[in-house]
Amino acid sequence: MTKIYSYVLRIDDGAAPNPFWGLCTLAICKPAIRRNAQIGDWVIGTGSKKTNLKDGRFYDFSDSIVYAMKITDKKTLRDYDEYCNKSLTKKIPQFKTMNWELRVGDCIYDYSKGDEPTIRKGVHNEGNRKRDISGQNALLSNYFYYFGIEARPFPAELKEIIKRNQGHKKIEKVQLVEKFENWIGQFEKNKIYANPQMYWLFDREISDEELSICAKKHLANDKNENEETIC
Repeated sequence: MTKIYSYVLRIDDGAAPNPFWGLCTLAICKPAIRRNAQIGDWVIGTGSKKTNLKDGRFYDFSDSIVYAMKITDKKTLRDYDEYCNKSLTKKIPQFKTMNWELRVGDCIYDYSKGDEPTIRKGVHNEGNRKRDISGQNALLSNYFYYFGIEARPFPAELKEIIKRNQGHKKIEKVQLVEKFENWIGQFEKNKIYANPQMYWLFDREISDEELSICAKKHLANDKNENEETIC
């Protein structure tokens, strides 16, 4: 049975999810979803009520969908690291470049030296390790929709999908899942419609101190793993 995992994507900076290089991936943040979601399930990120865009103003995206990915592959974090090294090196964060899409790579955990991974310089640091690793898996999709700044408002009949607070919703109601799939199917899949809402955090020179602050914000926004189920 296909399920939907829905949560509020409060920090849409291109790292989690990472929709670039032809594959949408969720390899950091949202550990409960990464542990439990299965191939064929959907993961949906809806907008925050107070999103800070590049112009310095705050916008309400809380009734809109930022991205949706239908999981087509699921790998352990070790296997994901091996996969990225062999086939998807652009997902490995590169901070010596000014290309922000390379900076926000989500293949942060390096297993080349054994079971205890080292951390590559990226959007997360040692403070995020325990929570990230507890997710066990990376979710991959070549069947996704990414809207970013151009988040799409949900029609009234689908607003039940939206999670209004921390944690996530697991939606098992067959009719609601079908309605969502019919609606999202009107859009072109595997397309990045617009930049992430907060890409500007990395589209510039960024100090180690600023990077540490970003990592702490990710951690704070991901602390609640409560699940609300709709059957």
